[in-house]
Amino acid sequence: MLQSPVIPSPFAAVLNFITILPAVLLPHVLASLARIIAAAAFSLLLGLPLGLLTGMNNKADRLITPIVYILYPIPKVAFLPVLMILFGLGNASKIILISIIVIFQIIVTTRDGVHELGKEYFLSAESLDMSRAQMYRHIIIPAIMPKIITALRLTVGTSIAVLFFSENFAARYGIGYFIMNSWVVVNYVEMFSGILALSIMGLLLFKIIDKLESRFCAWMKV
Repeated sequence: MLQSPVIPSPFAAVLNFITILPAVLLPHVLASLARIIAAAAFSLLLGLPLGLLTGMNNKADRLITPIVYILYPIPKVAFLPVLMILFGLGNASKIILISIIVIFQIIVTTRDGVHELGKEYFLSAESLDMSRAQMYRHIIIPAIMPKIITALRLTVGTSIAVLFFSENFAARYGIGYFIMNSWVVVNYVEMFSGILALSIMGLLLFKIIDKLESRFCAWMKV
């Protein structure tokens, strides 16, 4: 099957990947990376406070958590047509689609992480006469950060899969668009080069998360 018109040899795909990377592939990879990073940043900015609120406040937990549990299992790809109607066919709908996948993981993980903190953490904060802001900054957020990093890792694969799907609608740039367009025009060597680029993009995202872990969870390695 290798070196057939449908499945080119790995050498041909890698050679083509190296050849087209700077001028052709790189703009598509950067467009996809920008969408995923923007969605992750938005999810953290919104999901982390909601997770902390539900973890620390019983009333908020009783109000927000059932809504999260109802929406969490729904396949988020089903929202793509609605998001395109509401936010247009550009980047906004794609970023929001990824965000509503990542944000639920952040909310649930943050909430559960706060619930798992022992009472000694809060007693220590009281004994040191910490303000609420100091308690969040120095105790709660550092303690739950490993769980948040793990949540980001778990959502990378799903985010890339959803991005691949969404980039096939009204997109001119994006690795998903590049792969499917190569398939449509029967350029299988470039299609496999795009798949290789997709894998490397995933590796890069995991490396970024590793850097975040080294930065914000350095205390775990002491």
